[in-house]
Amino acid sequence: MKVNGDRLWASLMELAKIGATEKGGVKRLALTDLDKQGRDLVVGWAKEAGLSITVDQIGNVFMRRDGTNNALPPVMTGSHIDTQPTGGKFDGNYGVLAGLEVVRTLNDLKIKTEAPIEVAFWTNEEGSRFVPVMMGSGVFCGAFSLETAYAARDIDGKTVGEELERIGYKGTQVPGDHPIGAYFETHIEQGPVLEDADKVIGVVPAVMGLSWYDCVVTGMEAHAGPTPMHLRKDALQVSTKIMQEVVAIANRYPPYGRGTVGMVQVFPNSRNVIPGEVKFSIDLRNVSDELLNTMHQEMLAFIDKTRGETGLRISVERVSYYPPCPFHPDCVGAVRGATEKLGYSTMDVVSGAGHDAIYAARLAPSGMIFVPCKDGISHNEIEDAKPEHLEAGCNVLLHAMLERARVA
Repeated sequence: MKVNGDRLWASLMELAKIGATEKGGVKRLALTDLDKQGRDLVVGWAKEAGLSITVDQIGNVFMRRDGTNNALPPVMTGSHIDTQPTGGKFDGNYGVLAGLEVVRTLNDLKIKTEAPIEVAFWTNEEGSRFVPVMMGSGVFCGAFSLETAYAARDIDGKTVGEELERIGYKGTQVPGDHPIGAYFETHIEQGPVLEDADKVIGVVPAVMGLSWYDCVVTGMEAHAGPTPMHLRKDALQVSTKIMQEVVAIANRYPPYGRGTVGMVQVFPNSRNVIPGEVKFSIDLRNVSDELLNTMHQEMLAFIDKTRGETGLRISVERVSYYPPCPFHPDCVGAVRGATEKLGYSTMDVVSGAGHDAIYAARLAPSGMIFVPCKDGISHNEIEDAKPEHLEAGCNVLLHAMLERARVA
């Protein structure tokens, strides 16, 4: 039993026309007019496939194919259709349209399932227009309140609540008042591991936890010429020591240790002035709470040591924390079993990026399926994936969902 890969590809290309960019990507930000057009197109396809539609108060959309026993909670799949400002055709969109293709295939083959099948798309997963990221699934699982989400503003001062109302996707169902029996999400990997290993399917046992920090090192501005090296209070040179340690800590905890400094602000940022203050971000990631906490403690210890050795003021504040998310063994096993049944090459891949499945996993057994993307590139207009890989991931999704929903 396999899906129609040509139909899946055609749907992806049709959706990609909405917000298409000159470089071949997609710009379809959450709750814009283009997002409305994308939502309307997908909902229209779902209705053509015989699905009923429910929209909740944060704009999450659930498209349902009844089972023979509708008292059972639905087996759900989904992702998102909003994109980055310089997004691609596949990030998120693939997960939604793969779910729709599963339904279309079941219709073609006249297969009924005991449990209902649902395809969801979640509001504002990307967080590029409104924060926080993964907003719709976060409200759904109670990670933050509907009121907090409604109050979020974009750079023009428009709120989520206002924009949901404007585009007609402010539904009536209370977020979370929608049962889930199991949840699967198919996604391009957004990294280079599968392509590098020449594997078709990534079985995702977990998503890395992440810890974000803002660090500020305060020294003293001084003239670059008259000030001897040993009398300087150079905030940038001290900052670079901490930055190097961030990378060293990650390297001490392979294979999933990650350490990144991605944002740096230097004051006064003049070529002949010794920097007096440096603000920078720190991003630590790993696959378990234990490892992530160890990395956290080692970073704080190094900062304390550096503070004592240099005499400079160094502040560090944790500004965000997402715990590691192990997926349910039954769902991971369903993905693994489907992959083996279909004969695809496979490996385990721990996700380094966040996905709506993280929040779904708080409410129901969940799992993810990865397929390769070209050169590991995502959040970029040149994001690309092979049609045969997308078809393979959708086939795995079909069989994994059928294992949970059961053929009637």
